[in-house]
Amino acid sequence: MRKIHHPTSLPPIPFLCFYSQTLLLSFASHSLSLSRFIVPFLLPSHIDQTYLSGLSLTNPVLRDQEGNVKVVIRNFTMMELSLLRLWSTCIVLLLTSGGVYSNSEYFIGLGSYDITGPAADVNMMGYANMEQVASGIHFRLRARTFIVSEPQGNRVVFVNLDACMASQIVKLKVIERLKARYGDLYTEKNVGISGIHTHAGPGGYLQYVVYIVTSLGFVRQSFDALVDGIEHSIIQAHDNLRPGSVFINSGELLDAGVNRSPSAYLNNPSEERSKHKYDVDKEMTLLKFVDDQWGPVGSFNWFATHGTSMSRTNSLISGDNKGAAARFMEDWFEQNNAERSYPEEFISDEIPRRVSSIIENQDSHDELLELASYFESQPGRPATRISSAARRVRSALRKADMPGFVSAFCQTNCGDVSPNVLGAFCLDTGLPCDFNHSTCGGRNEMCYGRGPGYPDEFESTRIIGERQFKMALDLFSKASEQLQGKVDYRHVYVDFSQLNVTLPKKDGISEVVKTCPAAMGFAFAAGTTDGPGAFDFTQGDEKGNPFWRLVRNVLKKPDKKQSDCHYPKPILLDTGEMTKPYDWAPSILSLQILRIGQLFILSVPGEFTTMAGRRLRDAVKTQLKSSGNKELSGEIHVVIAGLANGYSQYVTTFEEYQVQRYEGASTLYGPHTLSGYIQEFKKLSKSLVLDMPVEQGPQPPDLLDKQLSFLTPVMMDTTPDGDSFGDVISDVPKNLSLKRGNDQVTVVFRSACPRNDLLTEGTFALVERLEQKDKTWTPVYDDDDLCLRFKWSRPKKLSSRSHATVEWRIPETASPGVYRITHFGAAKKLFGSVHHFTGSSSAFVVT
Repeated sequence: MRKIHHPTSLPPIPFLCFYSQTLLLSFASHSLSLSRFIVPFLLPSHIDQTYLSGLSLTNPVLRDQEGNVKVVIRNFTMMELSLLRLWSTCIVLLLTSGGVYSNSEYFIGLGSYDITGPAADVNMMGYANMEQVASGIHFRLRARTFIVSEPQGNRVVFVNLDACMASQIVKLKVIERLKARYGDLYTEKNVGISGIHTHAGPGGYLQYVVYIVTSLGFVRQSFDALVDGIEHSIIQAHDNLRPGSVFINSGELLDAGVNRSPSAYLNNPSEERSKHKYDVDKEMTLLKFVDDQWGPVGSFNWFATHGTSMSRTNSLISGDNKGAAARFMEDWFEQNNAERSYPEEFISDEIPRRVSSIIENQDSHDELLELASYFESQPGRPATRISSAARRVRSALRKADMPGFVSAFCQTNCGDVSPNVLGAFCLDTGLPCDFNHSTCGGRNEMCYGRGPGYPDEFESTRIIGERQFKMALDLFSKASEQLQGKVDYRHVYVDFSQLNVTLPKKDGISEVVKTCPAAMGFAFAAGTTDGPGAFDFTQGDEKGNPFWRLVRNVLKKPDKKQSDCHYPKPILLDTGEMTKPYDWAPSILSLQILRIGQLFILSVPGEFTTMAGRRLRDAVKTQLKSSGNKELSGEIHVVIAGLANGYSQYVTTFEEYQVQRYEGASTLYGPHTLSGYIQEFKKLSKSLVLDMPVEQGPQPPDLLDKQLSFLTPVMMDTTPDGDSFGDVISDVPKNLSLKRGNDQVTVVFRSACPRNDLLTEGTFALVERLEQKDKTWTPVYDDDDLCLRFKWSRPKKLSSRSHATVEWRIPETASPGVYRITHFGAAKKLFGSVHHFTGSSSAFVVT
């Protein structure tokens, strides 16, 4: 056990605690309820301090070290309750003064911050569709962080982004800020940043040309939102560091992903495929973070499925299925944290309702309609920047005296895994697409995967998110294996454009091959069944097209050496050898291992296919086990954190590469890319367990000063004469009454471009419910709720006027009462000054 040292000590407290405990034991011998409470839990590390600090006569609850409800005690006498309060107060004072022993292995801290970015005019990252431009918010994006530290030793940081992928230049600038604030405490070596791969977030934040063409170059607002949000989430986690424990659990989730390139998967050796039941990984691995004082404070999990439930035509910013799952999990905890008095067996795993302090009243329908009639729409009026953040629902919910619960649904080897689990079908005929090429009548444009909510992409997002949420909740509630042992890390930069790779042969003789400068094949332009490309490109194309070869040659014609290196990939874009106006693709990649006890997180800057990920995990696990390290003699866990610390597209197996479907055509460094990763990660693993240093390798370039942007800035916002920003131009009908679970309400406001102020940690839209006692409005839903959609539009492309449409799909769990819709925004004057505004609809009734 480790002694926790605190700066102050109160000598009389131990005697007071001993005295109160003695009295409690005396009472316990005559009281069944009291003995059940006190006798098994004399050690303070077993007590839920959050509960004890608010002990009451009704429904007291005890939780074990994993944070699970184990004992529900009722019927205390006033004398017993007084003694319990005295004793629990002593324990809390001891925990915050000194001399308390804890079984916790680590210090843990979690943080979360808004990274939504510009919700207008900016091309979305993922589908490379020029027409997919942001015009509102489905729900907000966040950076979620955990830090695990040894008491006096190493620490690791893991950041999960509701973004398409991590960015090399974003990480470089985050590390610069952290070094300025903390010195060498946090560096590129022990900080890992991973993206969930949503295809519905703002683009323009990577530094290489090929990834920012569709966003019209670099988008500073997208970049700044990420750097700021990551930094703030890490600062939060750092400030929240406290003694705690980390538990791990895993289980199979069967209905949240299918293989979208099964013909490529089938090209892997049959003996290898026979070792696995499925052609995608079904395992979810979850970490549960338990604070010594507060109990559970968060969870992070890894599961493979693409962030493509939202389609290539969607224009609302969204965290897709993984972002939705995180929102469900965090809201579930807030709800059940408010309901601690209920035993665990009565806690629901349903999608959580909105938590609010509102108590339903039983007024009649006519009385509610009469009450609503007194509240007509308010004209647009000035507001402050802070008013939006102050009215935000979750900031009002979060308790000031305890850290907010943080839940992240992280990405792993999702390269060939689609959330569109019903399969791929032709839009014109309704028949399944061609198996080998994913085409319809020889063309790829009509072949689309179908999600479980087809044809409603929002419903598919909710369903796949809900399935991950429910799996995570089950793992969370049953997590019992505690991570114990060293915290450590290894990191290296590797030039993948010219890496020598040693391949072992069956006869014991090895062969040395090389990776290639980056290049993309013709099948890359075909897209996938999640988002097909245009023109006449097809997956599985091993020859290319004469016309597109001519187009390619205008940009850069690959030489014979490059073409031979990438064979059988026909090169469409020779990105690794294109350097005008600056580099088109990365050459130097970041490889990283983060260790927490028996868990090893492999941070990779790409999308590994299912089998590629299995090979990497198996190779690292074998290397770790063969080291002779006694600490690793038991079970160890190896997970891949995909799209981490940068982005270099896909990684397939050698056999899948031969088929040249989309994933193979997007494997940048040639057929031996995976073998290069395995070789370098085995080196990192060996250095980690043998406690040996590693050479950091060549530093990646910082191209921030070279970035070009062609996105038109916001010049000004205007309204028609006599109108104001925030005015309602399409209100709810008079005497409107809506039903929960069925109806939708829509309100349209005079608005301004959301790029004027991102309202970070705020909201553009709000549903408010009337508190009848004091006639005040309480926020109950905002633009971080899936049921509320904020849509922004201009009547004409270059118009300075714009509208905000707020749609609320009334959930079954909404409370009956009187409601209104409110909009926040910021307008820009011609000479650059920005002023904030707000407006509200007339009231309406929900029954």
